[in-house]
Amino acid sequence: MITNLYVDGFNLYYRALKDTPFRWLDLRRLAEALFPNDTIRKVSYFTARLDARPGNAGQPQRQLMYLRALATLPDVEVYYGAFRSGVKRRPLAAPVPGLPSHVLVRDSEEKGSDVNLATRLLVDGFSREYEQAVVVSNDADFAGAMRYVRDGLGLRVALVNPDAGNASPRELSNAATYVKRLWKSHLRRSRFPDTLTDSVGTIRKPAGW
Repeated sequence: MITNLYVDGFNLYYRALKDTPFRWLDLRRLAEALFPNDTIRKVSYFTARLDARPGNAGQPQRQLMYLRALATLPDVEVYYGAFRSGVKRRPLAAPVPGLPSHVLVRDSEEKGSDVNLATRLLVDGFSREYEQAVVVSNDADFAGAMRYVRDGLGLRVALVNPDAGNASPRELSNAATYVKRLWKSHLRRSRFPDTLTDSVGTIRKPAGW
């Protein structure tokens, strides 16, 4: 079966990879580990470029190394949203009488990745680029697009839940043909080697990963 994967990068990271030894993840090998009997045509990865933040100044450089590693893989495409940062006024959960009831907080939101993933999923489905689509996420916002692929286009759409500790939202799992869990055994078999090379030079796994 010809299968395409659509990976919600931040959802995968925070649900399955953060603070684990699996962050240096080869998405092509992951696709093959999850669906060993299928023909993986394409893996689409949706993310946004990070900015340096207090306490984590090296985060953009680590992401750059990972994006370079992904670029060495055949048939892996990366699509970018963007972060929007600003200061917002928020109410306190437990205001103290006589003191201000609101505080100013620095807020950062990622925009565009969800729309990009849903759009790519539908466009590829209309073009019949796959027989089965796989969405790697636990975000219920994808339910509508997945349901249309299944019911409107008559194609299979699998959901891979990256959160080993929690079930998928009901509306999301109900929109899929079937649901698979992402286990550590899949991740363990799907890591890049510690060093790779591209046209720029050597790509090294970030320290601590």
